[in-house]
Amino acid sequence: MTDPETPETIRYTADVVALTPDGSVLLIERDWPPYEGAWALPGGHVDVGETSRAAAARELEEETCVQVGADDLRQIGVWDSPGRDPRGRYVTVAYAAVVPADTQIAAGDDARRARWWPLDNLPERLAFDHADIVRAATIS
Repeated sequence: MTDPETPETIRYTADVVALTPDGSVLLIERDWPPYEGAWALPGGHVDVGETSRAAAARELEEETCVQVGADDLRQIGVWDSPGRDPRGRYVTVAYAAVVPADTQIAAGDDARRARWWPLDNLPERLAFDHADIVRAATIS
């Protein structure tokens, strides 16, 4: 049982839904737990002194080698359900970006592989609540 007087540790992250005009989304295969081997959106921790938008652009480049200016990212929402990450309380700000269909990708930091997936043929299960984030990005 948790003590209501003890402050909860909350980690701050940013995720990116990179989309192509022809209907694909960029996912990475996670190379570490939790969800090792599962497909997920590029993203990660916001560094000290960094905005979530800048972190999103940085993480996208580090994990997929795709460069997008922070100003080209559109915020789609905040995901903060207490159980969304088995490691503890994580709050993520999710962003969307549209990139050309021929954008070259390569797996980078923390990713086994990076791959374009058709929105109508995504992996059966995405890590965390990333399916909800993709859905929000494609209807807004």
